[in-house]
Amino acid sequence: MTITHTHPPGIGVRARTAIEVRGLRKSYGDQVVLDGIDLTIAEGSVFSLLGPNGAGKTTVVRILSTLTAADAGEVVIAGHDLVRAPDGVRAAIGVTGQFSAVDVFLNAGENLQLMADLWHLPKQHGRRRVTELLELFDLVDASKKPVITFSGGMKRRLDLAMTLVGSPRIIFLDEPTTGLDPRSRRGMWEIIRNLVRNEAVTIFLTTQYLEEADHLADRLAVLDGGKLVAEGTVEELKQRMPGGHILLTFTTVAALDTAARALGQAVTRNDEDLTLQVPSDSSAVSVQSVLNQLDSQSVQKLSLHTPDLDDVFLALTGQHTNKKAQP
Repeated sequence: MTITHTHPPGIGVRARTAIEVRGLRKSYGDQVVLDGIDLTIAEGSVFSLLGPNGAGKTTVVRILSTLTAADAGEVVIAGHDLVRAPDGVRAAIGVTGQFSAVDVFLNAGENLQLMADLWHLPKQHGRRRVTELLELFDLVDASKKPVITFSGGMKRRLDLAMTLVGSPRIIFLDEPTTGLDPRSRRGMWEIIRNLVRNEAVTIFLTTQYLEEADHLADRLAVLDGGKLVAEGTVEELKQRMPGGHILLTFTTVAALDTAARALGQAVTRNDEDLTLQVPSDSSAVSVQSVLNQLDSQSVQKLSLHTPDLDDVFLALTGQHTNKKAQP
């Protein structure tokens, strides 16, 4: 199959769209890795692609960053067709992979200056950009030390800083916090949030860590078996999963009895705690519907419970995500 070039209605022209993907396919021999992927990612947002190992997340990044050719499909990035204008795409993006790409025998400043030279930045502009990035990523004090002496977190910060030398509008972060300790991971999250907030970049993030996606993503999608099996905000995906409920705590056994009769057989009753568990999608409409059937004066406490992202991932893929990385 070949990549098509004719734009379907609307592709590439939607306002404030950073990445538009239609019908993306990729196979290696008989193994179908991507089987018709569609994505629309807004400018100035963080989009997270979740999936188990081998689901094809890195393949998506490699295709969108022009490193691997797709078998079929259509991609427009920052207004540039991936096939017809790959140089325009490359000029608009930056890529940070799973493993650090810095030269460990150079210091931080030299690594950044090397990248500035590769981008052919004018000398004065290049020096100014290096200084800005050393400050932005808190590497000024370590700028003269060889990278081989850096911690894992410092190397990852430098790696991301190098990605930003050319001032890309879109940044692909492929498993950017793999191998980092929890403190370094949270430091990277703060940097990523600041990039979106202050630099107006768009982030395409792949990760196995649900906590990471939960903290960072405006929208996310789950990739499994070569297909996108779900897409939406974190809260939207949680609300689609079974297991959500309202937990009602009552003041007396008599109030509990009355409420149980009013709400019917769907509730789960706990006489010891004076609680009723009522299946719910946790929406305002659902909560109000339950309360309308009760004497609100008898309800001591109400709490909403929704499935977490690990429940979502398990239901969609049959596998658990990593709630957090091991130190």
